[in-house]
This record gives sequence, C-alpha cells and structure tokens, in this order.
Amino acid sequence: MTSHQIQLLFLDFGLILLLARVLGALAARIGQPPVVGEILSGILLGPTVFGDLFVDNLFQSDVRPLLGALANIGVALFMFVVGLELEHRFLRGRVGITLGAAAGSTLVPFALGIPLAYFLLRHHPTERHGAFVVFIGLSVAVTAFPVLARILVSRGMSRLAIGGLALATAAVVDIVAWSALAGVQAVVGGSGDFWRISLLVPFTLVLLAARPLLKLVLTRTGPGGGLGPTGLAVVMVGIFLSAVATETMGMHYIFGAFLFGALMPREGTDVLRAEICERVGEITSLLLPVYFVVAGLSVDLRGVGLEGLTELAVILLVAVGGKFGGTYLGARSQGLTPEDSGTLAALMNTRGLTELVILGVGLQLGLLDGPLYSLMVVMALLTTAMSGPLLNLIRDRSARRGPAVVPELRVVGEDDGEERPTGAGRTRRVAG
Repeated sequence: MTSHQIQLLFLDFGLILLLARVLGALAARIGQPPVVGEILSGILLGPTVFGDLFVDNLFQSDVRPLLGALANIGVALFMFVVGLELEHRFLRGRVGITLGAAAGSTLVPFALGIPLAYFLLRHHPTERHGAFVVFIGLSVAVTAFPVLARILVSRGMSRLAIGGLALATAAVVDIVAWSALAGVQAVVGGSGDFWRISLLVPFTLVLLAARPLLKLVLTRTGPGGGLGPTGLAVVMVGIFLSAVATETMGMHYIFGAFLFGALMPREGTDVLRAEICERVGEITSLLLPVYFVVAGLSVDLRGVGLEGLTELAVILLVAVGGKFGGTYLGARSQGLTPEDSGTLAALMNTRGLTELVILGVGLQLGLLDGPLYSLMVVMALLTTAMSGPLLNLIRDRSARRGPAVVPELRVVGEDDGEERPTGAGRTRRVAG
C-alpha cells in the first residue's frame, strides 16, 4: 500500500464511522432503528446526493477494494451473529402458528414477486430469466431477523407472547430465504461443478459433530467459564473457515458464516453465547458501516425519472402488500386474533441490512443492474422505516378499542412454562 492509500483508507474509515453513528443516533431519536440512519449514510456518501464529489476525492478506485475487504469481514461476522441468535426455543409450543405465519409471510410475497420480476425485466433485461424471477421473489419475501429482534427489545415486546412468535416466524422465513438464495447463487455463480454443492451435507455433519468439542473448548478458555481471548479466536477461526468452505463449494461466503452460527452449541451455553454475540457484535458494529458505504457507492438515484418512480411504487406495493397481507392471512389461518396478526405483519415487514446483503449478492451475480439495485435499496430503507409507524398505528387502534375487545399480550413466563396465544385470543400454559 502506498502512503496515499493508507491516508485515504484511514480518513474514509473515520468519516464512515462518524457519519454512521450520527445518523444512527438521529434515527433512534425519531423512533427508527439505527440501521435506517446507517443505510442512509451510505446513500449520502454515494453519487445520489453530492454527485461524484466523495466518489472521486475520498473513495477512489485504488481504495475501494480495501474498503470492500473490510465490508466483507463485517458481513461475515454479521451473518454469524444472525445464525447464533436463532433460538430453537422460540418454536416451543408455537409450531403450528409459526409455520402458518411463516408460510404466508414467504409464499405470498414470493408469488407476487414473480409477476413483479417479469414487469421489471422489460427495462432490466438479463440472460438468467429464471434466476432473476426467483431472486426478485426472495428479495421481497425476506425479513431482517436481527433488526426485528432489536425493535422488539427497544419497545419492550421481546418477552411478550407476540414478540416470541415474531422471532420464531422471522427465523423460519430467514432460513428458507437463505437456503433458496444459496441455491440461486450456486446455479448462477458456480463454475459448472455442481457436485461441489453436495459437500454442504458432510460439512454440516462435521459442524454438528464438532459441537461438543467446541463447547468444551469455549467453556474452558475463559475465566469462570466466560469467553477468553483464546475462545474468541476459536470463534473467529470457525467463522472464517466456514465462510471459506461454502465459497469453495460455489456458494457465497455468507452461508458458511451463517451456518457456523446456527450450529453453535446451545445447551447450557446461554451466558457464553450472549458474550460471544456481544464481543463479535462490537467488531461488527465497526465494520458494517463500511458495508453500507460500499453498497451506497453503487446506489445512484440521479437518473430516476417517472419510469423509475413507477417501478419503485410497484416494488413497494408488492413488497409491503405481499409481506403484510401474507403474514396477516397466515397468522389468521392459525386462529391468531386480528390485532395480533396485524402486529406480526407489521414486524415482519422489516428488512434492514439482511435485504442489503441479499441485494449485494444479486448485484455481484449480475442479476441486478445499477438502476434496479438502487431502487431495491430504497425499498429496503423505506420498508424498514415504515415498520415502526405501522406498528404504532395498529397498537394505537387496538388500545382505543379497549380491553374488552383487545386480548392482553401476556409476558412470557420464566417459571415452568410460557404462554402462547390461542385461537380465541386467550393464552394457555405450555410446558417446557
């Protein structure tokens, strides 16, 4: 690296962190998830607002690969945390409602995404029609599990029955979405050696077999059973080697990082996993803003005219209508009350960084061109921003109807069981 590259890299990194923190804090002050402000920071530093001012002077071509490397590390760590935060206990006693809501939340927007894809193909042609159609369907069907979890915590809903149901539903939706995207990436981005994809099965079995040994190593490397430096290093090595493994198989590195997190030891490791999430999350919080900027450099809305605005309106209609309507219908089909179904539908409309990661894969594979990528990023930003107001609207309307009509959202118990909603809007105790 030259001295000029080092200067620009450090200057860019400092500017990115500063702007992301400021806009993230401002977003939080107006009731939005901080990720909304952080995504906006990436768009502001791109060509949309200030033209090529920052692109030509701060984010020059010889520095972008370095920023891209930092961004890739941040995304790998983020996907590991996403997998690690998936809780099997969320499904306990809620399997029927969860699967019904998840099916509606996935299948309806995906089905509506198919005609949307053919509509978009008119002005965004690609040789991979089939992969493009599947990709657009996945793009409008995804939910940002980590952002959803933080919204629930910030609103005091994480320990309510509806909060646990939302987390369980989002977990199922994300697992389906990531698995389908892995297939699309393997088909489009593979070199033709499709047999390498089958290596995912023995790789998964190896990770499962290594869980007892990993638990033993992690619990013995830190003081008092906590996570010591050696334990953190073991986790980091596991993340990066798993990322390398799936990348070698012809799939994106994010799937390896996600799989390693999802298959981490669960039994008796709640405190340890919380510490891993905190420690890795601290590193991730420093690197993800770089990803927002790298993504933002590809977002250029200067040429969006009436045609582009029409496409954006249709994308938003399908994304919001399909997600909200599908989740609502799926939840109602399992007997959930209209109020709780609406609350769940508003929460599942959150997309956040998860959507940006998926869009980045699509751009890398050549399924999205620059203008369409820009419109989809705007969709991710707007749908995430509207989740809070939608939730407020639904809960305010429910509150005005009074307790005689609105079923109480009861707190998940810490004793011998937990409470779950029933078809009549009541709750019953579920063992476990």
